[in-house]
Amino acid sequence: MTPLRTPRLLLRPWQESDLAPWAAMNADPEVREHLGEPLTRAQSDASVARFRAEFARRGYGWWAVEVRATGDFIGFAGLDRVDEGLPFTGVEIGWRLARAAWGHGYATEAARAVLAFGFGTLGLPEILAVTTATNVRSQAVMRRIGMTRDPHGDFDDPEAPEGPLRPNVLYRVTRQPHAEDPPLTPPGAPRAASAQPPAPGA
Repeated sequence: MTPLRTPRLLLRPWQESDLAPWAAMNADPEVREHLGEPLTRAQSDASVARFRAEFARRGYGWWAVEVRATGDFIGFAGLDRVDEGLPFTGVEIGWRLARAAWGHGYATEAARAVLAFGFGTLGLPEILAVTTATNVRSQAVMRRIGMTRDPHGDFDDPEAPEGPLRPNVLYRVTRQPHAEDPPLTPPGAPRAASAQPPAPGA
């Protein structure tokens, strides 16, 4: 798992010490507001096992996110294949942070590093993002990293119950071959010659 470094964050492999704070996040109703029911400790631990296995198999996935100045684990960010059964296919970007880490710009900073990896190292032609229609905080991050909403791709999540979790929105960003080099790249990672992300938003 290639670690990604930003000015304030380290996106790195998961550690055993992450399991307890990750479980606390997944048990927090506010963190889970747009995701569904809180998870049990067993469900939370199982998710980390899946993350590790998927990253080992594919070479990308969900990184644990740590604040470099303190070493504190604050959540995850990364890439995943779009779930089967949705009306589109591709690779999506995502993030999830503990409540104490909200409001500091960490999600945007981590997401920009993940975009740079997806475009520059993996050479993806496009990256998607999906969230509930009511999750305005995540949609603001999507816009800040240069993504654009595709209203034709909005959909109802077939696995969500009736209510605010069912309507979902789709955002997209495509690789820009002639854009300037991104400011955040994985240290020492190879770059495809024409795989550059768009310049990050403000």
